[in-house]
Amino acid sequence: MTDDRVLNAYSARAAEYASVLGSIEDTHELDRIRIERWAKQISGPVLDAGCGPGHWTDFLHKRGVNISGVDLVPEFIESARSRFPEASFRVSSVRALDLADGSVGGVLAWYSLIHLAPSELPQVLVEFRRVLRPRGHLLVGFFEGGANELLDHAITKAYCWSVHWTSELLQDAGFEVLDIETRQDHGSRPHAAVAAIARNA
Repeated sequence: MTDDRVLNAYSARAAEYASVLGSIEDTHELDRIRIERWAKQISGPVLDAGCGPGHWTDFLHKRGVNISGVDLVPEFIESARSRFPEASFRVSSVRALDLADGSVGGVLAWYSLIHLAPSELPQVLVEFRRVLRPRGHLLVGFFEGGANELLDHAITKAYCWSVHWTSELLQDAGFEVLDIETRQDHGSRPHAAVAAIARNA
């Protein structure tokens, strides 16, 4: 199962990952602008789904966003709580969030779904739709490429997605796609982000 593979792989290297990629200074400036602008339009709680070492949760918390971070990996949550004690973190799988239906205004899934097998992604998007309020906001960041294309990842097996395929999955899960962003930085894999809102039930 993907959860077991990801949990084992990241648990073994959580400290290394946090030291290399666990600071907001390690992120792209355009991503910081994008995510902050996205969060400003949200009313109600925000969930950082697959928060990793917690830097995006802390980034938005410091900007006044009512946000909590969840991650499958206990070592990430322990590190996040230690490094960012004023923010809220807990262990949870994105497959089954311990939240009531329609209880959040926004879900951020920034490169946190790339390890899911393509067949598993629709289930997770439906779970995001479940916890979001009608017209609640979702922002998904991922590596852009051929649909369901495997990529060489340092931690464990991961996938590229095409923006067209991702948009279709979001629509099937009950979302309306608002905008799509793609970017190719020198020396980096192609980046994509899709913003969507939950359609009224």
